[in-house]
Amino acid sequence: MAAKKANAREAREARERLRAYRARQSVHERGVRRRRRDNLIAAIGVVVVVGLAVAAQLAYFSAGPGATAAAPTGTPTPTASAAKASCPPKPDSANTGSVPSPSLSQCRTWTGTMVLNKDVRLGISLDGAAAPQAVASTVSLVKKHFYAGLTCHRLTDGGFYVLQCGDPKGDGTGGPGYSYGPIENAPSDNSYPAGTIAMARTQNDAASQGSQFFIVYRTTTIPADQAGGYTVIGRVTSGLPELRSTITDKGVKAGTGSSAHDGKPVVPTSITSITLR
Repeated sequence: MAAKKANAREAREARERLRAYRARQSVHERGVRRRRRDNLIAAIGVVVVVGLAVAAQLAYFSAGPGATAAAPTGTPTPTASAAKASCPPKPDSANTGSVPSPSLSQCRTWTGTMVLNKDVRLGISLDGAAAPQAVASTVSLVKKHFYAGLTCHRLTDGGFYVLQCGDPKGDGTGGPGYSYGPIENAPSDNSYPAGTIAMARTQNDAASQGSQFFIVYRTTTIPADQAGGYTVIGRVTSGLPELRSTITDKGVKAGTGSSAHDGKPVVPTSITSITLR
């Protein structure tokens, strides 16, 4: 009798152990399925996030930073050809005298050579698309050999690095017999990199540009005034180190300007020739 009770107890214990095992196995299997499901959901989430990020970047770089929203249906948006057709602009109403038409710039890049003191050769490039009015004037004057023999009457150093040329009077007051605006292609940050060629003008007067220009021989910050910045017509593409070593680094001639750092260059400088094509 005792043996039967012992066997029955062992059978019950065995069944309980089996039920406990099966219960633990079921819990384990549910946990495995849950982890697989969670991993799948996480993977799908990552794919969606990456896809949205890529789509956003493509949209951003296709439209361009700061681009406006698409125009409503029926309202045409400017095309590349239409934007190009806007150059050259109409002459500025503030112009005085016989200002060359902006169309003379042909809205293209002009390349050539500026020779100073017979030996200093500067490769130059003028941007007729970015500054059509100023480049048109410069091209016109070059074709007339206006600049040949004119002096570079002003040099600045000591933190402000420009060599100014193109005045037929040689004292900063002369011009070609006309004046024009507007200011074109001025840097928004007022920083003019070394090699910049820009038009000189009267302070606070955007329509006072003429024949005088300046070459920035070391990167310079030139604060804008009430009229704005200064029209950048192009850049020196070669010869800048020679300009510095033979002319600008020799300094400013004492007693010739408003300060020790602003006056005539120690090395007398004149324009031998300018050619453009």
